[in-house]
Amino acid sequence: MPEAEKQSQFAKALMELRELLMSGAVAPGARLSEVAVSQRLGISRTPLRAAMSRLVDEGFLDRIPTGGCRVRQVTVADVQDAIELRGTLEGLAVRLAAERGAQAADLDACRDLMDRIDGALGPDADSIDFEAFAALNDGFHDAMCGLCRSDTVLREIARAKQLPLAAPGAFLLSQTGLPYVRRSLFMAQAQHRGIVEAVAAREGARAEALAREHARLAARNLDYLVQQDVDEVRDVPGLAMVMTG
Repeated sequence: MPEAEKQSQFAKALMELRELLMSGAVAPGARLSEVAVSQRLGISRTPLRAAMSRLVDEGFLDRIPTGGCRVRQVTVADVQDAIELRGTLEGLAVRLAAERGAQAADLDACRDLMDRIDGALGPDADSIDFEAFAALNDGFHDAMCGLCRSDTVLREIARAKQLPLAAPGAFLLSQTGLPYVRRSLFMAQAQHRGIVEAVAAREGARAEALAREHARLAARNLDYLVQQDVDEVRDVPGLAMVMTG
């Protein structure tokens, strides 16, 4: 089989298996049957095994000493640590960008994304376009971290974002009914602007501190979400994996 086809099958297996786990379709602690999952997803077992190995690295699965894998029982503390790790790495990225000097065109691209985020937020918490905000927020984080121009740092940030619920937009798709979280998005946007301003002014320590605090805002939203019992929270991708007891 050509290498490109192998990679395509692996990518498909990884995406579909990750989505299956994030949906809560397989209970935490349950053992994964390669045969059953292969049949359910319509994926051959070779790329499925490779995808399972990757998801062990990403923290979605645990290996069983006797063979195979089970769905990891993720705790709130696990997710908080993953968010803190992402924030630390993003803080490093923007500090390096400030110290090394970011390109004017790259800073302008970040500012353009922030202006578009303002449009998605609208004038108040009742006018947010969540779909647009989620896409623009992901784009902003990529552009913000890219200011460091370090492949090494960006590679580690990409790895950290794959941890369960650690990505910047992990909670965005199902927050439309939660006023607390809606209001937090305006605070997040203020932090976006502060980070870019600090990088532009070559204030590395300030940029780093703001980026880390920005990630902690996501951790506070997690704390809020796990205490709720509403339909919007139950629909948050990945929250079904989190043990709150």
